[in-house]
Amino acid sequence: MSLYFVTRHPGARDWAAEEGLAVDRILDHLDPAIIQPGDILIGSLPVNLAATVCARGGRYLHLSLDLPPELRGLELSAGQMRDCGARVEEYQVRRLGEFTRL
Repeated sequence: MSLYFVTRHPGARDWAAEEGLAVDRILDHLDPAIIQPGDILIGSLPVNLAATVCARGGRYLHLSLDLPPELRGLELSAGQMRDCGARVEEYQVRRLGEFTRL
């Protein structure tokens, strides 16, 4: 089992270190092919990638923030992330199929 943290943001990396998250690997981008059953991935992935992690037997832990509109699109510091309630929440995501007309 491996614990991955996927982020390209320095503030998120600092936040994780300050929170004591002991990860095996920090990745800028995820190649879903590396996920093995039992692996744990922390990040803020698009839903299709989160579903792939779960389909491959991994656990997806989402890095959630309560982000006000004025901070969207900005690089946040670890302190700003804490101020926005940064937390890790587990989700189970699965693909149901392609959209068809209603």
